[in-house]
Amino acid sequence: MILMNIDLKYILNKTVELLNIPSPVGYTHNAIEWVKNELKKLGIKNYNITKKGALIAYIKGKDSNYKKMISAHVDTLGAVVKKIKKSARLEVTNVGGFAWGSVEGENVTIHTISGKTYSGTLLPIKASVHVYGDVAREMPRTEETMEIRIDEDVKTDEDVLKLGILQGDFISFETHTRILDNGYIKSRYLDDKLCVAQILSYIKYLKDNKLKPKTDLYIYFSNYEEIGHGVSVFPEDLDEFIAVDIGLVAGEDAHGDEKKVQIIAKDSRSTYDFTLRKKLQETASKNNIKYTVGVYNRYGSDATTAVLQGFDFKYACIGPNVDATHHYERCHNDGIIETVKLLIAYL
Repeated sequence: MILMNIDLKYILNKTVELLNIPSPVGYTHNAIEWVKNELKKLGIKNYNITKKGALIAYIKGKDSNYKKMISAHVDTLGAVVKKIKKSARLEVTNVGGFAWGSVEGENVTIHTISGKTYSGTLLPIKASVHVYGDVAREMPRTEETMEIRIDEDVKTDEDVLKLGILQGDFISFETHTRILDNGYIKSRYLDDKLCVAQILSYIKYLKDNKLKPKTDLYIYFSNYEEIGHGVSVFPEDLDEFIAVDIGLVAGEDAHGDEKKVQIIAKDSRSTYDFTLRKKLQETASKNNIKYTVGVYNRYGSDATTAVLQGFDFKYACIGPNVDATHHYERCHNDGIIETVKLLIAYL
């Protein structure tokens, strides 16, 4: 069994830092720049930015005859301005799969193409029960029935255009990150910024203990995972790929535990490689790492996206179990630690 001293404070601090950088899918350049700077601080000099704006780092291991890769994604759910209404409200379309009711009443930031930002709120088109009565309560929350109220003195679409707000501008939602004394952390977009911080903590563990991975290791920070094309460039000599992404807790088909790491057996796209999953489960058991196994009906990862593109390598997915995914998410420090322990023990 490997003895592991993991810096939880570092993980939580880096998670919060990254959560504070808006990065709805398609608007991730600032988050990738942050990752690049963090890698430099950890002494990682071998990396490159892909044409799509993702980042791939490389750490030489003890065995260069076998190549592994892990990934996490910096992109989050969000929205894009679809139309500027005559009423000076914004019609928006979602990026990534979330329920509109999960972000009703949320404060948003509008990111204009010029770089200027504006505050706003996502509301139903009939929000006030004083005005609309039961219609406000019962109206379905869909793309067509939601809009953004801009926190500026605007009355018409022309007023909005004068601010520099245009179709195609990105919308990010407040995260409401809270770290509790009892070990829970709750926030929007723990998926997948928590996992980015966990990978950074794995690299920090190597540095602090003057260790090398067992094999050569690529680390991919992807930026389009939430819409299905996060990882699309692979080293030709890659033997296996492990996506580090959130596990699921609640639901009939999700038996996750927030205090354990999840090893995923199947998602909506594919089963995962049996031999690699078996190695991960055996590694967890050997090192007293608490884990659950997930079988999901509505889920996908960068790993199964990759194999559907026809790439040939073993593939797996692990990550901290998170409650209320794609809503207001929650995890526990224990599950965070168990995930990093599995990365250390296996890699």
